[in-house]
Amino acid sequence: MPGIIGRKIGMTSLFTPDGKSVAATLIQAGPCVVTQVKTIDNDGYAAVQVGYSDKKAKLANKAELGHFQKANATPKVKVVEFRTEDNTYNLGDTINVDFFEEGEFLDVVGTSKGKGFQGVVKRYNFAGVGGQTHGQHNRLRHPGSIGACSWPSRVFKGMRMAGRMGNDRVKIQNLRVLRVLADKNLIVVSGSVPGAKNSFLVLEK
Repeated sequence: MPGIIGRKIGMTSLFTPDGKSVAATLIQAGPCVVTQVKTIDNDGYAAVQVGYSDKKAKLANKAELGHFQKANATPKVKVVEFRTEDNTYNLGDTINVDFFEEGEFLDVVGTSKGKGFQGVVKRYNFAGVGGQTHGQHNRLRHPGSIGACSWPSRVFKGMRMAGRMGNDRVKIQNLRVLRVLADKNLIVVSGSVPGAKNSFLVLEK
């Protein structure tokens, strides 16, 4: 089983045994329910589907209700599928935070905070051109010249320009598990993770 689903609670800091203060993130990991087990014979590949965070039955359609009833579970808000060849879970099993152990490393996948439409200074850390030339003379935070001469007579694809920033799928790798609070379904990992408070996260081993 490669991972489970959780929710970002917030950031804090912990002291290591040698007295160093380490920035950390508190995550509510699970409990998750195995809502479907896919096999090579039936589906063409092996995977485990898990659900997290209960949803009111009146907000689920009939297809969702029937799907979760097979696992004897209430409808879930977030459902994620994990590819795995060595599955040890059955339909309806519950996966808790004790899936992780202190000291091991994991990857966290989330959706970064949306920043809206931003210019090149904020989006790509451009310095701006101020009173210089480079295509303009009186707008500090503008990108300046972006094109070439008669060749190629166009702007190359991938040019760093203003546009939508954030709200992207981001994976942070190799975060150390600092604490596992099994009685509260909480896990503390080193460093920061993408997303705002209460946003969904996927935790992968």
